[in-house]
Amino acid sequence: MASLIQCIIYSYNHIMDITELTQLLTNLQKGNASLEGTIEVLKNYPAENVSEGCIDHQRELRTGIPEVIYGESKSPEQVIEIAQAIFDKGGPVLATRVDKEKANLIQKAIPALQYHPKAQILTALARSCQPEKYRGKVLVVTAGTSDIPVAEEAFLILQTLGCPVEKIFDVGVAGLHRLMSHQKQLQQASVIIVVAGMEGALASVVSGLTASPVIGVPTSIGYGANFGGLSALLAMLNSCAPGLSVVNIDNGFGAASMALAINKALPGADII
Repeated sequence: MASLIQCIIYSYNHIMDITELTQLLTNLQKGNASLEGTIEVLKNYPAENVSEGCIDHQRELRTGIPEVIYGESKSPEQVIEIAQAIFDKGGPVLATRVDKEKANLIQKAIPALQYHPKAQILTALARSCQPEKYRGKVLVVTAGTSDIPVAEEAFLILQTLGCPVEKIFDVGVAGLHRLMSHQKQLQQASVIIVVAGMEGALASVVSGLTASPVIGVPTSIGYGANFGGLSALLAMLNSCAPGLSVVNIDNGFGAASMALAINKALPGADII
């Protein structure tokens, strides 16, 4: 137990008060505090301050989803600083909405980061897939090839976090027979993410074919009356198909986060 306390203190000592952590773990060692109670306290630590932000390293312990960097509105220097701090803690590192030019600058500083140009995501220290921790596989489906970047965002986030995931692309309602050839995969999936622009009809179709929860992701793909994805969003929200929930336009990250939360096995539960 003493060596365990020393290891934990070493990893936390530049972030939280050393006296507080020592007292907390000493109480656990002496039996003055329960393991459950100690974990509850540690859920709120650490939050590492960087020059222009605060990194929540313990977010996954509280919520099941680790901190992910939203890179679109950040400078390369900000992404580098945050990504390096997460990398130093053992990852996984995920930075979304990073264009190629910005990614090149970031990779020069952190060569271990891998860039995925379709999804515009940087990743490092991906977890190996552990099916025993999940109810089953998440299936990511797109209506068209133009929807693939958003779908790849969801797919890569799930894959990097170790969630079993598969994908089926370009099976929209303009050629519905393409979807019907994948009915077995639809039926076997524990959660399905449907990414669709235009009128967004595919989400309703899929939800009507399976008992699994379906997460609709409207995309901004479409002609003028699509209104940047608003038509697909409203169509999905007004769906009569049961079991369909909807995230924001182009929000592959949000869909992946919800799918991960649904797909995680409850502790001690039997997985069928």
